[in-house]
Amino acid sequence: MPNRILIVEDDERIRSSMRLSLEQEGYVIDEASSGEIALDLFRDNPHDLALVDLMLPGMDGFECCRALRRDAAVPIIMVTARNQTNDVVAGLEAGADDYVTKPFIPKELAARIGALLRRVQPEELADDLFRFGDFELLPEQGILRHRDGMIVHCTRTEFRLLCELAAHPNKILSREHLLEHVWGYDYFGDSRLVDVHVRRLRTKIEPDAALPTYLQTVRGMGYKLVV
Repeated sequence: MPNRILIVEDDERIRSSMRLSLEQEGYVIDEASSGEIALDLFRDNPHDLALVDLMLPGMDGFECCRALRRDAAVPIIMVTARNQTNDVVAGLEAGADDYVTKPFIPKELAARIGALLRRVQPEELADDLFRFGDFELLPEQGILRHRDGMIVHCTRTEFRLLCELAAHPNKILSREHLLEHVWGYDYFGDSRLVDVHVRRLRTKIEPDAALPTYLQTVRGMGYKLVV
């Protein structure tokens, strides 16, 4: 069954262009001209991935991302005409897994979509259980659990990132390594993707996200999960 993608874009010309190029790649496309319409469509027909423009009328793209993220773990790629760090980081913090900047090359967009869809489930992990501090990570079940039994909710990308780090305990993994193994990207990856997702993970697993105990930064080299 082909993957269903939701395009949230208020510019009809851009929306139509995206739809045509992605339909040629074999995807089923639904369109929304606003965040409000997008949420209604998503509730009626769950989608495999959402493309969300940041500059939307009414509910902006940031709030749309947050609303989609509250409802489901669907991968989200934000589409923006602005490449400033603050805008990109704010979109990723709102729950997006990746971003593309207008104008974009259709084949690059399709490659990013394909990479995210291929990474729905964690893979190539040595064991089916990892422990660090007060947490248990069960990759095959998609579960991160505190020792008190509470389930820690992560996006798919956050979970894959944690799985990749856990598969190499106490080893420094570069941002380039993480982009390749978590996002499936090589030359068009952006290290901000890694940094923002690490920050989001820290708010979920660290007693003090400002002074991380488990997910540590090794300046100039990358990140490691201390086990």
